[in-house]
Amino acid sequence: MTEPASGAAPQPEETRVSIRRAPKFVPFLIAGAILGIIAAVVVAVVPQDSQYDKSTVFGFFVVLLIIAGTGLGGLVALVIDWLGRRKATVAYVEETTEPDPGEPAGA
Repeated sequence: MTEPASGAAPQPEETRVSIRRAPKFVPFLIAGAILGIIAAVVVAVVPQDSQYDKSTVFGFFVVLLIIAGTGLGGLVALVIDWLGRRKATVAYVEETTEPDPGEPAGA
């Protein structure tokens, strides 16, 4: 690479970046867990034999369905993330040396 002439500013380098939308995983996991709790409530109140108490049935199924719902929510987030990677666009950016507007001038 050649040295810039004295007084001339060095040319900034361009960097290739990928721009895409990505989901936040935690809301999908929480939504899956909530759907698991709702499914457990439905299973507990559906008429069944009276061998087990409804709270026992609810407690058993809430544990199982929260795990399943959280896994399903994570899988949905992964699929959305995968689709976002396929639709990603490429951009070229360059670094600037301009000061941050919130930073004091002497810093």
